[in-house]
Amino acid sequence: MERTTESPRLGGRRILLGITGSIAAYKAAVLCRLLKSAGAEVRVVMTPLAKQFITPLTMATLSKNPILVEFFDPENGAWNSHVSLGEWADCCLIAPATANTLAKMAAGVADNLLLTTYLSARCPVAVAPAMDLDMYAHPATQQNLRTLAERGVRIVEPAEGELASGLTGKGRMAEPDTIAAFVGELLSEKKKSLQGKRFVVTAGATIEPIDPVRFISNHSSGKMGYAIAGELARRGAQVTLVSGRTALPVPEGVDRVDVLSAQEMFEAAAEAFERADGGVMCAAVADYTPVAAADRKLRKGDGELTIALRRTRDIAAELGARKGRRLLVGFALETHDEVAHAEEKLARKNFDFIVLNSLRDAGAGFRGDTNKVSLIDRTGREELPLLSKTEVAARIADRIEALLAPEA
Repeated sequence: MERTTESPRLGGRRILLGITGSIAAYKAAVLCRLLKSAGAEVRVVMTPLAKQFITPLTMATLSKNPILVEFFDPENGAWNSHVSLGEWADCCLIAPATANTLAKMAAGVADNLLLTTYLSARCPVAVAPAMDLDMYAHPATQQNLRTLAERGVRIVEPAEGELASGLTGKGRMAEPDTIAAFVGELLSEKKKSLQGKRFVVTAGATIEPIDPVRFISNHSSGKMGYAIAGELARRGAQVTLVSGRTALPVPEGVDRVDVLSAQEMFEAAAEAFERADGGVMCAAVADYTPVAAADRKLRKGDGELTIALRRTRDIAAELGARKGRRLLVGFALETHDEVAHAEEKLARKNFDFIVLNSLRDAGAGFRGDTNKVSLIDRTGREELPLLSKTEVAARIADRIEALLAPEA
């Protein structure tokens, strides 16, 4: 792969940035900002020695995520799961990568959180070596780099220039813009796991008119559905996003169909589902709509106002009844008896699995950027911790991939 300094396209990509104990760690701050500016979500894992060169506070501010160093959070004992980190990332990038870390990676040593995460990673791994010229040229280092390359690790070649020792030679970590572009090219090479598949995703709230200025709706922002549509598209799927009113931008590679009412959403979703391999019913669809909408604004009177409502069509249930071999995922937002209601809906609407969240869970529900959900199917329930909605979307896409695997 040739190196380039063109701006990478990393919208929605999840980059795990590993920082080791090198003077070049200061460049990681610029690299992090470049990755974020390119649209990536960045989480940072530092080795203990890396903290001597750049502070976790700096990296937390730039990445907008907590910095992970130890296996356990010393404040509350919470486990920082290297397995979850490895599953989360689209790319594990270690920059700078010292001779010590490269040697441990080649030998399979797992004595810090970054190394255990590397050994757990299922995604492409890239390293940007940084060290003095003699250390870089040493046969042991060169052998370690060859070993890692043979195992699929991608090497961002160091540059020649002035080094921390005062010497001049090869070993200087590549510049941040070069590394960011390298990652962009690497991820563009990644095989699309859902290539050739078609999905319809519903998102956002429907609007049921009472009169020309008033309507019935709910608090849904559409963020969860948009995150799922974007994640499926990033994995190569052709996605039709049937969206209620929202201010969110269309995810890259997604075809959006704008609707307002539950009836309009049903018609658009049903049409898209006919030519789809699966659907994700994430929208907050109104259960009731006025029997008749007034053609002019209703005037305020002295007494009470009664509005007659009728049931809307149950989009998920109707698609479930006609789905055949296609895959269908549902959502349930509950306030009580959550699991029982979700399991009943799973069976009644013929879902392959259902995503349950509760308004009683802090950080879950409408408008926020996080969610806490459980994935329920006919064999059991997987409860996920509080995650960003992009991470939840990735877990849902993983489950979809697993269900489609026998057909691949």
